[in-house]
Amino acid sequence: MLVPSFLIYLLLAPFSDVAEAAPPGLQRLTKGWSLAVEEENQFLISPDGTFSSGFYRVGNNSFCYSIWFAKSSDKTVVWMANRDKPVNGQKSKLTLGGDGNLVLTDADGSITWSSKTVTRQQIELRLLENGNLVLVNETGNFIWQSFDSPTDTLLPQQQFLKNSTLVSMRSPGTYFSGFYYLKFNDDNVLNLIFNSPSLSSIYWPDPTVSVFDNGRTRYNSSRVAILSDLGRFESTDNLNFNAIDYGVGPKRRLTMDYDGVLRLYSLEESSGNWTVSWLPDGRLDACLVHGLCGEFGICSYNPLPTCVCPPGFTRIDPSDWSKGCKPSFNLTCDPNDADFILLPRTDYYGYDLLGYAVGVSVETCRNSCLSDCQCLGFGYSTDGLGQCFPKGSLRNGYRKPDSNILMHIKIPRGRAIPREEFDSSDLICSASEVVLDSEIYEESRNKFRYMGLLVGFVSVVGFIEFIFFGFGWWNVFRKRVNEELVNMGYIALAMGFKRFTYAELKRATRNFKQVIGKGGFGTVYRGELEDGRVVAVKRLEGVLQGDAEFWAEVSIIGKINHKNLVKLWGFCTEKHHKMLVYEYVKNGSLDKLLFLNSSEELRLEQRYEIAVGTAKGLSYLHEECLEWILHCDIKPQNILLDEDLEPKVADFGMSKLFREINESGFSRVRGTRGYLAPEWMMNQKIDAKADVYSYGILLLELVSGKSASNFKSSTVYRDGGEWSNLVKWMIESVEEGNYREKVIDPRLLKSNDMNKIEILLKVGLLCVMEDRNLRPAMSRVVELLTSFE
Repeated sequence: MLVPSFLIYLLLAPFSDVAEAAPPGLQRLTKGWSLAVEEENQFLISPDGTFSSGFYRVGNNSFCYSIWFAKSSDKTVVWMANRDKPVNGQKSKLTLGGDGNLVLTDADGSITWSSKTVTRQQIELRLLENGNLVLVNETGNFIWQSFDSPTDTLLPQQQFLKNSTLVSMRSPGTYFSGFYYLKFNDDNVLNLIFNSPSLSSIYWPDPTVSVFDNGRTRYNSSRVAILSDLGRFESTDNLNFNAIDYGVGPKRRLTMDYDGVLRLYSLEESSGNWTVSWLPDGRLDACLVHGLCGEFGICSYNPLPTCVCPPGFTRIDPSDWSKGCKPSFNLTCDPNDADFILLPRTDYYGYDLLGYAVGVSVETCRNSCLSDCQCLGFGYSTDGLGQCFPKGSLRNGYRKPDSNILMHIKIPRGRAIPREEFDSSDLICSASEVVLDSEIYEESRNKFRYMGLLVGFVSVVGFIEFIFFGFGWWNVFRKRVNEELVNMGYIALAMGFKRFTYAELKRATRNFKQVIGKGGFGTVYRGELEDGRVVAVKRLEGVLQGDAEFWAEVSIIGKINHKNLVKLWGFCTEKHHKMLVYEYVKNGSLDKLLFLNSSEELRLEQRYEIAVGTAKGLSYLHEECLEWILHCDIKPQNILLDEDLEPKVADFGMSKLFREINESGFSRVRGTRGYLAPEWMMNQKIDAKADVYSYGILLLELVSGKSASNFKSSTVYRDGGEWSNLVKWMIESVEEGNYREKVIDPRLLKSNDMNKIEILLKVGLLCVMEDRNLRPAMSRVVELLTSFE
């Protein structure tokens, strides 16, 4: 195909960068300068090189602005500005603005974090040798410092004050805020706190012992703690300790770890490895950390802290013990339909009901729990005191050899506990691989096992063990799949959108009566939720994934947020019903205004804004969101217009929900005839340039007012590929020089701004080049269009 000269011009048009990029290896950042996420060698360094500060990768395409030990083998992070809101791996930057505000911006220009400082003075951003990142003015005073807002680590010389908090990581390698806190409470005492979305409790110092018996004091008002360079920690509540390697030498850090244990570490610079130089031995039993094993879970030592589920319970999340266990049965309130399993030397801390008593028999305690619907079980002391501890919730479970508590957990009467539920293959260890100590369940086994079955078991034990290896493996595999399914649901729900039931959406859509759109992926219905919100419900057809994979893909789609993309509000998956719930976009799809007879005529300015907004949405999908997505079906029917005719790209997640991919890319053609790039029909690898081609067709439609899918015979084939007749006609008209009269939509001739029309035409033709390597990226398209606005 011949390439018009003005297309060559567009290809060579210069990029305009507003912000100046910073040079590598900086010791300071001054006003007007930025650190760019793409430039891995752009970072701040402390004077002696102990610390570095820059963009730290926390995911495939996500970064946090951080401070880390430069000389540790794993570049241990000690501070993050945006740990709960990572930014994109392209176009994100940290900028020290002219107003004195230090700002972290995401790829779309939105502010993710800022120092919230304003000054007209000359200031600089510096990284000090103690790891403190500071904004310092010309007189040497700090107007902001990272030491004032720690994440999970306290460094030497960093004061820990009454409003300071150390918050653990979520899990190893997951930098989001976790559930364990170190902070001063209202009694001026430093506490370790388990703080989940559903509950909060102090677990250190020992909450069953008084403050003074724990060696602390509440008689201080300053609430100050500090770690010295020598390894001495001192606090106004009398929590004082030394590192085992106390003295001048190693670099140190005090970290609130993901498992709820506070540890002091020392760095061996020769190897770059960390060693523990203090932890609360004797004062913090690891199995007494609240929330460690979740609801119903039990922590024991084998020899390291290990979580297990009681018999009859299964783990909820294979990757996160804090989610706990769930029963494989349902309980009723009928005391005649309930019994108990017995767990020796086991207790669940807290959540005692009002029925606590001393000097009572086990039968009295048992009957009290049976008659109370809120009672899930009870602990009974075996020390002769006859203490009864009825439990309204079974959390913070632990087993210790010296415990005198015999735990009773309520189960349905007559339910036999299968042999497989006692085996270690059903358990996933949190710290080390162990074999389940079956002694913990011995009494409950005796209670549910008839003597005849016991004799039979002994006689065929070899046969059972042989079958176990095969059947047990399959049982574990099946359970893991089901648990992963549950986990995917938690992921989706945690992102802020709702999981709807089929009944809810059936009511909202009035039994799916009002159809507002149809496509290759399913039918779209108008609905109204109980809170009054109007929604578009897409009923998906032909989804190949199971529930687990569907939830995984939905979780990715739900994270995507851009003003030019339709927002996903929720989802439904029940049996064969799979639906997505989107915001309702008032003016419907672009094709209804562009091609159909409509009382509202799209003016040139409106078409141009639609072109720009659509390009921005696609650029975000291709290059800016944390998980890059190909649309694969760009067409006017998938461009929705709100009340201000602002475009919103729809169906952008469908390529993930319906894709069939092999090593060479998509194994089936996705898209609509007339908009397909040639590579679809030539069995070439599909990438973002296929979307660029379809977008180019859209621009040509905006200019001509003609539909590519209905233009003449729709498509022709050229060199084995599909080539839109609309493109062929446009190219020929441009080359002949009479495109103004022949190509441009007559409705646009009313406009005096022919420059914008020509820009749309030129960029459109550039996007539909047969050689995909000559097509611009969508980010470049945005630049080309906006530079002429």
